[in-house]
Amino acid sequence: MQNVVDAIKQLVTENKVVLFMKGNAKFPLCGFSGRAVKILSLCGVKDFVAINVLENDDIRQGIKDYSNWPTIPQLYVNGEFVGGSDIMAEMYESGELQELLKD
Repeated sequence: MQNVVDAIKQLVTENKVVLFMKGNAKFPLCGFSGRAVKILSLCGVKDFVAINVLENDDIRQGIKDYSNWPTIPQLYVNGEFVGGSDIMAEMYESGELQELLKD
């Protein structure tokens, strides 16, 4: 499992915006993941790394262990865990997410 955690850490630290989700950005496979992609789009984020946790059970469990957060999707910005789609929505409503995602 340590290799998975190392791989996750590398992903989130080497990319500005990473979304661990069910499905991919073009075809989200759950409503929460779809909502997360839509919120990123509304914030003007065109280029982010989307990791489909359904393709790899080790990553699916590993990301939950890494963040100590039980659900998917999970958003990381600049290496920091932001939250799931509910937190993203709240942050979007307040303008906080847009600030965080600015270059």
